[in-house]
Amino acid sequence: MMQYFYCPKCKEKWQYPVDKCPNCFEKIQREAQGKKIKVLSVCKVQIPTFLHEKVPYFVLLLEDEMGHRWVQKSEREYKTGDEFFLEKARDKKNALVLWKIKYDFYQAIEKIFDLLSIDVLSHFKILILPTLETPVHPYFKENTSPEFLSAILEFLFQKGIKKENIKVLGQSFNQFDIGACAQKSQLLNVCQKFGVLPFDLSQGEFVLKENLEIFKEVFEADLILNLSMLKQSKMQSLENLLKLIKKENYFAQEYLFSKEEILKKLLEILPPVLTLGQADVVQRKDKKHFILDLVLGSFNVLNLERVFFEISFPNEIPQFLKEIDLKEIEIVGRKISEVQVLAFSL
Repeated sequence: MMQYFYCPKCKEKWQYPVDKCPNCFEKIQREAQGKKIKVLSVCKVQIPTFLHEKVPYFVLLLEDEMGHRWVQKSEREYKTGDEFFLEKARDKKNALVLWKIKYDFYQAIEKIFDLLSIDVLSHFKILILPTLETPVHPYFKENTSPEFLSAILEFLFQKGIKKENIKVLGQSFNQFDIGACAQKSQLLNVCQKFGVLPFDLSQGEFVLKENLEIFKEVFEADLILNLSMLKQSKMQSLENLLKLIKKENYFAQEYLFSKEEILKKLLEILPPVLTLGQADVVQRKDKKHFILDLVLGSFNVLNLERVFFEISFPNEIPQFLKEIDLKEIEIVGRKISEVQVLAFSL
């Protein structure tokens, strides 16, 4: 499914967000996506390339009822004239949505909510926990990007959520001030632009649950979004969730238990958390980057991290994730073989 944009004045269309129409300078708008898609043509590829090592695979030319056309890689063979559709997740709690992006995070977020059948109601109180680790510019790919947070907020506002019902959370577990991290990463600018409240978790109220002091509003929210900037060096989605624990309590627990044991206990206590893994440009251990152009979404954070490492670093899967059977994970949207780029993980 390709997102199209159009000018409301001259009706010119684009497959990418140009912001303003170059002809009449009107603000472009998103066009509704078609629901009925058919296969116009099929090409079978049997010669591997640098970016597509696993063969054979199929390249489909697709068209919806609105006349939009685009190409898409597929591991499944279709025939010309076949209907193309995406099945929704059967197991909402454990399924994972894997979506390839091109220019726009918004469509990926929209698809994740659709394929997981998540209803967002206008009265919802929402907590957003972005990756916020160090005070560096967005191009370092250490923190959630401002574009990703902007797309999340835009999506929520389209659903009728009021800005006063959204909190963007952060807490520093290292030597860096959380305010400096928010400002340098440009996430603070995004919060100010959309008028939502950035909140330092260290100033919040916590409740004791099985020796863990957890941010109280976690148990009062209607939807919790964990925005992880996926990396090779750590299981960032899980690291993010630790920030919901009071800092002093977490460090006290570290004297008694391993990080993995704390994580297991925390996952048992927390209400459902939707993790959205940003993997458009992925940082390796050597701090170099490679393009993956993916967004992953799941209520099961362990499944999400397991699939991410299988896609990008299959030879370096953390021990904590190895016990998860990949065959038991329901993956919808795209398939691992369609998006895997092994050449960059060397």
